[in-house]
Amino acid sequence: MCDEPSLGILRGLRPEPTLDEARAELSQAFSGIATRILKDKYGPLVGVVSQPAVNEFLQGFESNLCRAKGDLSLLVEELVDRLIPKN
Repeated sequence: MCDEPSLGILRGLRPEPTLDEARAELSQAFSGIATRILKDKYGPLVGVVSQPAVNEFLQGFESNLCRAKGDLSLLVEELVDRLIPKN
């Protein structure tokens, strides 16, 4: 793994990853960390089990973030309409 992967993207050495690829890489990294930390207590399958769970969590987080962004934009529009009346 490269120490500074964004440099590879900026210099054109590595294509920009899709959202699914980035999510898979992140869940793989979290799974590796969970395996290293918890393998003595829970066994080596913790990372294998945690990777799909992390991937599912990230997908849910993205959908909730999109929904919250829409809700926040509606709230801001409503506040602006009430504070600044249209003549």
